[in-house]
Amino acid sequence: FKVGLCQLSVNPDKNQNLIRAHNLIKVAAEQGARLVVLPEMWNCPYSADNFAKYAEDFGNGDLSPSFSMLSEVASCYRITIVGGSIPELCNGQLYNTCCVFGPDGNLKAKHRKIHLFDIDIPGDISFKESDIFAAGDEPTIVDTEIGRIGIGICHDIRFPELAMLYRAKGAHLICYPGAFNMSTGELLWELVQRARAADNQLFVATCSPSRDSAGSYTIWGHSTLVSPFGEIIATSEHEQTVVVAEIDYSKIQLTRESLPLEKQRRSDIYQLVDMHH
Repeated sequence: FKVGLCQLSVNPDKNQNLIRAHNLIKVAAEQGARLVVLPEMWNCPYSADNFAKYAEDFGNGDLSPSFSMLSEVASCYRITIVGGSIPELCNGQLYNTCCVFGPDGNLKAKHRKIHLFDIDIPGDISFKESDIFAAGDEPTIVDTEIGRIGIGICHDIRFPELAMLYRAKGAHLICYPGAFNMSTGELLWELVQRARAADNQLFVATCSPSRDSAGSYTIWGHSTLVSPFGEIIATSEHEQTVVVAEIDYSKIQLTRESLPLEKQRRSDIYQLVDMHH
């Protein structure tokens, strides 16, 4: 089946972001995508002072236009949508949340970003997501009509343990909406997605906003689909675009038969020590 990665340009006009997202989803669907992935924070510019203003309470239809639009578009085009992420307001807390909708338009899963992005590189970038967001505390794995999908958001991709858990639970594909910056993007973005895919012998799809998005935070872009062998199947540059690419799950079987890592794994040797204790 085909997957569409919608690398949206995000600006301060929420309504415009919704229209643009709808248009790009339509482009992907018309090219045959049965799964469409949106970027992290696609309904608002990625900056600390915006998240609360653009946040939505998903329980209230009138107050959650982004949520409602994804539901309608999923059922309109009969596709599965991994809805990037948007700021979610729930019980007075803000979360960085990804909603997954099925082809009937129903919400199938909701992932709240587990690992919040706190970074301080002197003279380069300082950003503390944990000042704004509460962290989710659940891994998210969802059965869709195009396979079992694990969800992570941006910084979640840096943690191999989460991907290993998804692999153990039978995921065929992990989708990571993200918005890496110029420094972390150049160093790590491609590296970590290929690593997660190769280590776990499954597909990894990432979707980023485009670089010309508004806000003080400059985004790397480069939305990508990676195979279970760790090869890049398709990728974009940094401008607004839709990447449509083919996912063939038989490659998972092929990889695991050629390199039977599961059988070779020596869990008797590496009982991981929890460093927190």
